[in-house]
Amino acid sequence: MATILITGGTGLIGNYLSRFLKEKGHTVALLSRSGKHSEEFPVYFWDIDKQIIDPKAITSADYIIHLAGENIGAKRWTEERKKEIISSRILPTQLLFDAISKSSHKPAAFISASAIGYYGAVTSSHIFTETDPAANDFLGHTCRQWESEVDRFQELAIRVVKIRTGIALTSAGGALEKIKKPVALGLGAPLGSGNQYMPWIHIDDLCHIYLKAIEDATMQGAYNAVAPEHATNRELMEAIARVLHKKIRLPKIPSTVLKLALGPMSEMLLTGSRVSSEKLIESGFQFRFANLQGSLTDLLKKEIRL
Repeated sequence: MATILITGGTGLIGNYLSRFLKEKGHTVALLSRSGKHSEEFPVYFWDIDKQIIDPKAITSADYIIHLAGENIGAKRWTEERKKEIISSRILPTQLLFDAISKSSHKPAAFISASAIGYYGAVTSSHIFTETDPAANDFLGHTCRQWESEVDRFQELAIRVVKIRTGIALTSAGGALEKIKKPVALGLGAPLGSGNQYMPWIHIDDLCHIYLKAIEDATMQGAYNAVAPEHATNRELMEAIARVLHKKIRLPKIPSTVLKLALGPMSEMLLTGSRVSSEKLIESGFQFRFANLQGSLTDLLKKEIRL
């Protein structure tokens, strides 16, 4: 079993992943500004602004999983907020690179989160694969800069894996919890046209992808972490309603309303294209939750299975 250092371990995905890896028998440690050990995991101190990191965090790690970064959907996208989102991804990555480059110990792999935002906020007939270029918009620029910093670890002869994640569906917290509330109250409705695709993935599958990235030394480069079944916003809303035994009675929520309420951030909700998971499948990964209806039934009816 390996020792795995996780950044962003207290976030939504980090919480699930750290417990999942521990359940699988791995030793998990976290990086935190507090440096105070939790009940479950040892914690090492780092201060990104001051570019400080406990060197023991690096020397103890067989693998590093890098999830740190501001939640892009937490606040309106002002110009200042956009800078915060980008720097929250770039600066921690640079700090890790500098620390590892100075250390005599090198992890076997550096596995970093990324996002399908790499392909941009666009609705089209194209099915995006890992060979497509980054989009020329805010999401595309953010992911491209993020991944460029991650790719530098190859200079240190470290295997690099980038997990371009879709909408992670979880039993508690995250997008699904926000979407299901109005549906449960009988107030659910498609957003905008409702025809925009929403590439998704069950949290259990996402955790297993990270596990495979640790255990499979042939995995390298970018992988789209999305389920093979494509679903539009309308189909997602209807599937949630079926699981909750509700009806979608309201008309579509006009895009103008969302744009007024959320500003530029609304493009995340109003646009979306299909994203391919073929590369991941060809690597030997088998989805446990490839079907949207089955995934929602699992998440909305019971706790996640580790």
